[in-house]
Amino acid sequence: MIKHIVMFKLREADGRSEYENALEAQKRFEAVINGVTQMKKGKLVINSKDAPGSNYTIALICDFETVDDLNAYQVHPVHKEFGAFIANIKESRACIDYEI
Repeated sequence: MIKHIVMFKLREADGRSEYENALEAQKRFEAVINGVTQMKKGKLVINSKDAPGSNYTIALICDFETVDDLNAYQVHPVHKEFGAFIANIKESRACIDYEI
């Protein structure tokens, strides 16, 4: 099993605050969860409003059976669409993939 964790620091963009963009990302990630059959489990979590502003804004936490499944997710059209949205609102990104 592969755990895929991606964190994004979001910014104010498209007329929305950083937090509003986090909520929009969470809503849009549901399409990824429902559309990518290779993903065994997925969720998008939002940093607490009371946490330091230097923290990452959101984290995607996903499980895949194999690296091949993770690679299929990366090029899936639903994921690509989500990625295009995130690219427009992110300041930075960090990622780790590990076996569990």
